[in-house]
Amino acid sequence: QVQLVESGGGLVQAGGSLRLSCAASGRSFSMYNMGWFRQVPGKEREFVVSISWSGGRTYYADSVKGRFTISRDNAKNTVYLQMNSLKPEDTAVYYCAADLLGRMTSSPRSYEYWGQGTQVTVSS
Repeated sequence: QVQLVESGGGLVQAGGSLRLSCAASGRSFSMYNMGWFRQVPGKEREFVVSISWSGGRTYYADSVKGRFTISRDNAKNTVYLQMNSLKPEDTAVYYCAADLLGRMTSSPRSYEYWGQGTQVTVSS
């Protein structure tokens, strides 16, 4: 079992920044990949970024490339999402997720465990 808890969401003006955190507990954090997804009401959950267990590989959605940065600290069992140059279209609930089988894909079906989500709202 893996438990994930996101934090750091909030309200920010367009062009601003936020840093999300996802704290993991349970199985060994350094052994699995992590991802961030986002979702708005009425739409499917959208892939944002993923990071390998070592942090050596990352994969970004085109919509956030150059603005968002994922990182992880395996000693703290935490993955981070630094979001800069935020746009109103980035408004969503952001979820972190754990991929225990090493698939490292953009599909939500590849992730076995999910956090409860944190709301990010970007005002224009």
